[in-house]
Amino acid sequence: MPESLTFPAGFLWGAATSAYQIEGAVREDGRTPSIWDTFSHTPGRTVGGDTGDVAVEHYHRYRDDVALMADLGLNAYRFSVSWSRVQPTGRGPAVQRGLDFYRRLVDELLARGIEPTLTLYHWDLPQELEDAGGWPARETAYRFAEYAGLVAEALGDRVHSWITLNEPWCSAFLGYGSGVHAPGRTDPAAALRAAHHLNLAHGLGTQALRAALPARARVAVSLNSAVVRPLSSSPRDMDARRRIDNLANGIFHGPMLDGAYPADLLTDTAAVTDWSFVHDGDLAAVHQPLDALGLNYYTPTLVSAAPRGTEAARADGHGASEHSPWPGSEDVAFHQTPGERTEMGWTIDPTGLHELIMRYSRQAPGLALYITENGAACDDKPDAEGRVHDPQRIAYLQGHLAAVRRALAEGADVRGYYLWSLLDNFEWAYGYSKRFGAVYVDYETQARIPKSSAHWYAAVARAGELVVD
Repeated sequence: MPESLTFPAGFLWGAATSAYQIEGAVREDGRTPSIWDTFSHTPGRTVGGDTGDVAVEHYHRYRDDVALMADLGLNAYRFSVSWSRVQPTGRGPAVQRGLDFYRRLVDELLARGIEPTLTLYHWDLPQELEDAGGWPARETAYRFAEYAGLVAEALGDRVHSWITLNEPWCSAFLGYGSGVHAPGRTDPAAALRAAHHLNLAHGLGTQALRAALPARARVAVSLNSAVVRPLSSSPRDMDARRRIDNLANGIFHGPMLDGAYPADLLTDTAAVTDWSFVHDGDLAAVHQPLDALGLNYYTPTLVSAAPRGTEAARADGHGASEHSPWPGSEDVAFHQTPGERTEMGWTIDPTGLHELIMRYSRQAPGLALYITENGAACDDKPDAEGRVHDPQRIAYLQGHLAAVRRALAEGADVRGYYLWSLLDNFEWAYGYSKRFGAVYVDYETQARIPKSSAHWYAAVARAGELVVD
């Protein structure tokens, strides 16, 4: 018999996007190349040589896209600012034409009763800063703090919800470790330096935001904290789980929430680096009080110790590369978890989201939680009538929202859920080959078609209620 699960009053029902994936207009109004412009224009880096040059033209279609959000009953929208659109060299004064786009976007959202959630960094470092060393260079953290202050001064009067970084794990370890993301470097020591300087950027950026924003503003970070499970309860598999949990999670939540790196993380990676890039005062700077924590979740991670004398498997769901994104874990093997999978090859497992929420409820009591990304890539195609039916995505969302509701019932302080993604878009190294959107985009005409999942999610959002079998 169907059961109705009611969500708390004031719960935010949102969707999320990022600048490079949707905006296009990469050469307009003073914007300069980011590392993703350079990476996507490098032959062999993306599926089909796809780039974000045009994307889904949100830069010119934002009013229609906001109207679409309103039609779907969303009361929150998470977007990111293009750093090189606001500060083309990553230094110096802001370009007002770039900021004006975000002013117009925010005004449009507020006029429609949609709460803007602004992410300062979603992977698109200005290329000039990469040329100067990128995230492995300490100076980049100071440049980020300056940029954060510029955006806060421009939009702090109308944006109350701020996120410093999105998924710094991907920026550090896919960008500088495995090389499957921009800038495409493959240096494990550089990846660890990048992780620390992203942490430092978060801390310094939070300080800059606090200095510029009204007291009512909320500051958070979005982590793609992994749900790491061992293949067995053997000591070697449990140790593999510990290693990967530290590299996926502890390396960021340790300094941010507790003010320290896990001691065994430093030991595990001692052959890669001596961590001398951590200066006196850094950890205090990183460990800033937060108003909320954003959690991004798609699928769990299953690991074991690699059989002795064999090559470790790298089926970790982060793209094909001969280089590992896991420094110091060469003897850890990754396994495909059983069950139905999305078009990304990721197993659908809502229990992982519940596990993640409860972990951080225990680890950071009193800190509000938001699900800042959750969603599925499906093989979406319009039918003969031009409609797009995506029952697999509806089932995915239903299962994961039920997991959120279960966590709420168990005392977790979850304040909102942002579906990834509002629109089909440029899916990084996968180009336009994977569709995560609740709204279908015809890339030739740029027509938008809400999928069945969009209408389903709209009904849930308007009612604040989930019906499950």
